[in-house]
Amino acid sequence: MRAVALGGGHGLHATLSALRLLTDHVTAVVTVGDDGGSSGRLRRELGVLPPGDLRMALAALAAPDDGGRRWASVVQHRFGGTGALAGHAVGNLLIAGLIEVLHDPVAALDEVGALLGLRGRVLPMSCDPLDIEADVSGLGDTPDEEYRIRGQVAVASTPGRVRRVHLRPERPSACPEVLEAVHAADVLLLGPGSWFSSVIPHLLVPDLREALVTTRARKVVVLNLVPEPGETAGFSPEQHLAVLSEHAPELRVDAVIADEAAVPLPDRLGRAARAVLSPGGRVHTAPVAAADPVVPRHDPVALARAIGAVLAGSGPRAAVAADAVAERT
Repeated sequence: MRAVALGGGHGLHATLSALRLLTDHVTAVVTVGDDGGSSGRLRRELGVLPPGDLRMALAALAAPDDGGRRWASVVQHRFGGTGALAGHAVGNLLIAGLIEVLHDPVAALDEVGALLGLRGRVLPMSCDPLDIEADVSGLGDTPDEEYRIRGQVAVASTPGRVRRVHLRPERPSACPEVLEAVHAADVLLLGPGSWFSSVIPHLLVPDLREALVTTRARKVVVLNLVPEPGETAGFSPEQHLAVLSEHAPELRVDAVIADEAAVPLPDRLGRAARAVLSPGGRVHTAPVAAADPVVPRHDPVALARAIGAVLAGSGPRAAVAADAVAERT
């Protein structure tokens, strides 16, 4: 089964950790709008793609043997101290250096992938760094007045309410390898993750959005466990689907996966999902949250089982995938 997961950051890491229990043929498609921390510094200083989310995806798909785990730990290691390297992750520097040497971000990621014994492939959404802008209300004296803010960090941490996001440049091109992967996929997963700055940006790249709409792959949306402070503060599961539909009204998916404890009103979620579901599509609720009282996160095994359950009725490849979950977990 060929699977493609789209997103960024910790949300994409969770999806990839689940998918690797289903299949070795996983492609991660990563947003490239980060402008904070180590990624933002390297982007400003070198003009390269922000490498942080790409690094996390590579680590999630590293080989499960001793060599893969060792190199995953190395690329995730972050320097301490107070000097110029403080706060930089080893993998961020490695990716940035390879991009400069090879002059090709896809080739650079493939090289790091080979080092980690990657199960699958990691690709940037676009081969050029992008900026995220958002229309936000609630920042001034007039509650409904909207302001345009710029930058992933600004969007993720805004005290206002995000209404809509945009990319700059306005009509970027997707990496050709991403379009090939989407059209060749058997299943596509969108989310979880920072909804406005990691998930929805994939739908704002015109040729990628067209590929997501027209591909014959099964399409699955994975909802977040809780609203995120800043960009989705106070959002219900239904509102997450509503803004997804507003940004790509032509997109239809085959399933929506949500943690059963995060859905207080299942009937309401079912009604809201009609705006994004294909005929015959369904909402699948299951206990997919990890037993972690400090940081809400998806449990990879539970999420893999939920994905397998969604796919179980969609043909022979999906049946093989469902069997793989039972075997590998």
